[in-house]
Amino acid sequence: MEIRNVLFDLDGTLLPMDMEEFTGGYFKLLTQKLAPRGYDPRQLIDAIWAGTAAMVKNDGSRTNEAAFWAKFAQIFGEDALKDMPLFEEFYANEFQQAKKFCGFNPLAAEAVRTIRASGRRVALATNPIFPAAATESRLRWVGLEPSDFELYTTYERCRYCKPNVNYYQDILDQLELRGAECLMVGNDMTEDTAAAELGMQVFLITDCLINKQGEDVNAWPHGGFEDLVRFVCG
Repeated sequence: MEIRNVLFDLDGTLLPMDMEEFTGGYFKLLTQKLAPRGYDPRQLIDAIWAGTAAMVKNDGSRTNEAAFWAKFAQIFGEDALKDMPLFEEFYANEFQQAKKFCGFNPLAAEAVRTIRASGRRVALATNPIFPAAATESRLRWVGLEPSDFELYTTYERCRYCKPNVNYYQDILDQLELRGAECLMVGNDMTEDTAAAELGMQVFLITDCLINKQGEDVNAWPHGGFEDLVRFVCG
């Protein structure tokens, strides 16, 4: 079936990055922001990972945001919720420095624009473990705007994470799409190929490929952004 809708992953796909380098740099900025409030850097990082795990395990009964902060409050106590505005300040300000831990590929934004210009719908299907402010910033680092996409997933709006197939089903439901009409473009051979369970096609951008299970990438269409545009538009 013809591809009418293209879903793009962000980190490692549109936005080139080494995940360990980015995460390390991002956490350093965050701990510097919160240390004056008495947070031990190591304990804070452990709590962020625990909150992330809570989002990944989310069963759909609440938003990922609610799942994260429930775990955070469980670790640091309910009074820690009073520091939520500090996190908001961080993503609006200090987080912008994390751009230096990412790469840049002008072909990424060009591919999105070319596919949009071909009459196809596009959405940003990034794992929703970040607040909207952080996702919008990372999109701008790519050279794109949130308005370039019909939908972009954030922890405030989503109830599941990749590779849970319900994450992808929620996107289909919100946009009133059928899986067979969609292409998921990503770089993670576990998280992004899960979309195939709903009948979506999958294209893997291999510049920052994540293949933890050592699977054969040749099982999926793959390549760079020029290859993607040819695959979609012919």
